[in-house]
This record gives sequence, C-alpha cells and structure tokens, in this order.
Amino acid sequence: MTVVILRRVADLRTMVRGWKAAGQTVGVVPTMGALHEGHLSLARAAKAGCDRVIVTIFVNPKQFNNPADLEKYPRTEDRDAALLATVGVDVIFAPSPDEVYPPGFATTVSVSGVSAPLEGAHRPGHFDGVAAVVAKLFGMTMADRAYFGEKDWQQLQVVQRLVADLNLPVEIVGCETVREADGLAMSSRNARLSEGGRAIAPALHREMQ
Repeated sequence: MTVVILRRVADLRTMVRGWKAAGQTVGVVPTMGALHEGHLSLARAAKAGCDRVIVTIFVNPKQFNNPADLEKYPRTEDRDAALLATVGVDVIFAPSPDEVYPPGFATTVSVSGVSAPLEGAHRPGHFDGVAAVVAKLFGMTMADRAYFGEKDWQQLQVVQRLVADLNLPVEIVGCETVREADGLAMSSRNARLSEGGRAIAPALHREMQ
C-alpha cells in the first residue's frame, strides 16, 4: 500500500471537503519528518479517533533560530512515506516552503506566557515559528482533531493556548511520550547525538523518575 502525497493546499482542501461532505471526521498529525515510532503512535491514535488522517511533513524554517540546525535537520520523505503506509494514513501533506510562506508573507503569531521560559528562553523566536506554522496547518487541513506528543510538553502548551485564544475549531489531543528501552524519549534529533551523548542521555529520565 502506498500513501497519497499532496504538495498543494488547493489539492488538499479539495480532498478534505469531499471527506467532510460525506460526514467524516479529519485528524492531523503535524511533523517535520524523519519519523520514528513516536510519530507512528500519533498516527495510530488519529486513526483510532478519526475517519480520515492527514500527516503533514514540513521542516518549518520559521522555528529554527540557527540556520545550520535547519540545514542539518534530517529529511527522509521516502522512508517516512513507507512507514506511514504501514499505519494506513489517508494522505501525506508535504508542501514546499513557498507553498506555506508565499512571497509577501508578512504575518507573525506570538503566544506569550507559556512560550517564555525553558526552551523559549534559549531559542528566541522558536515558539513564534511553531505557532505560525501550526495555525497555518490547521487552516490548510481543516482538521477536526490534531495530535501532538507530550514529549514536547512546552510546545503542546503553546498550541493549546493558541487554539483557545483564537477560537480555532480543532481539538488538541496530547499523546503519551514513546521511549526507547533505556528510557530516552524517541526523537528525530537523537540521530545527532554522539556515542557518549547517547549513553548519557537516558540518565535524565531516570533522575526525573
């Protein structure tokens, strides 16, 4: 089984309108690709809770405050599509940066308060970029429910605040963190850990427990 990949908002909306005309509910799982079991668990949760499921794959330039980090972020669309086919999602939406942020794009989205401490203090502008792309993806997909991992806890709080403040018609579903056997939270960035760093990283979960 292969999954349909769409890259244009107009094509996605045409498909979603057909689903909604048939009375079907739509779930979305926003990702930046380089998928792992954590992402697949979100897709399965969406499958269980919705008639139709969209997984978005978009490496969002606006949430990277370090250009080198953006350049190095893993991009594995073919592998991701093969993994999502095993879950049975209905469509992958993988737009280009110009499709998401066309020439002349001039809008910013900022969620104060919950975005300020922790990661927000060390990555200026990061959560503004998250809020902007999430708001756009909700509008593009017209989803009824959106599924996010609790691993990115602060991000989940930002998204929930965004939806509540702007009365966006989407239910946010937080899903439990999926971990490796040694307790390390699964993450696309784990591939960038050194051998020594990978050995040390699970200590954080053990200490928190």
